[in-house]
Amino acid sequence: MSSVDVQPPVSEARTSPGFVALFRIEMLLALRKRADIANPLLFFVTVLALLPLGVGPGPDLLAKMAPGMIWVMALLATMLSQESLFRGDFEDGTLEQLTLLPQPLYFAVLAKSLVHWVATGLPLALLSPLLALMLNLPVEGYLCLFISLFLGTASLSLIGAIGAALTVALRRPGLLLALIVMPLYVPVLIFGTGAVQAAIDGYAYSAQLAILAALLAAAAALAPLAAAGAIRISLDN
Repeated sequence: MSSVDVQPPVSEARTSPGFVALFRIEMLLALRKRADIANPLLFFVTVLALLPLGVGPGPDLLAKMAPGMIWVMALLATMLSQESLFRGDFEDGTLEQLTLLPQPLYFAVLAKSLVHWVATGLPLALLSPLLALMLNLPVEGYLCLFISLFLGTASLSLIGAIGAALTVALRRPGLLLALIVMPLYVPVLIFGTGAVQAAIDGYAYSAQLAILAALLAAAAALAPLAAAGAIRISLDN
């Protein structure tokens, strides 16, 4: 019997990259742009380091302001890098190619949002105990601050992807991007600061953290879908 070489179908030979492959590619690209990673961190640290010079070095006043200020600065630092989330891919045509892949655009948006969080939100959460020490935050709030920022910044990256997708075709989307995403950031900000304040006051803060986790789950499920739709609309126009 003669053997017959069987060639795999073209559809099987040419498979689209999966979520893990997309994440690796985006992570390598992010590591090559170290300035984009460093700028939000420097903004976050610099503003909080200058805060005692502006409001005074009183430990009680700093401790009272610390939860809200750390969370607001983390929000602004995250939004600072959102504008470039899809910008490079839009300018070089990669974003249009992603829409033509067989796999849903949802996974590409989710991979980009996850990389954005790893490059910005996760370092902010890791730095938060040090900055809390600088602002004289009571020790009782350190763990809650880290967990709340860990969950909250991930939600901010996912929600911000919607605004970045809607404004990707604009030359200067900064102000419009802020107007779009800022109202969506408010629930995360409220429950994040509320959890830290509850921990400082000695109350249970598990409910606030549970709501932050629920917001993250909802953002992970819905935000990439909305951002994918916004990308298609932006490319069509």
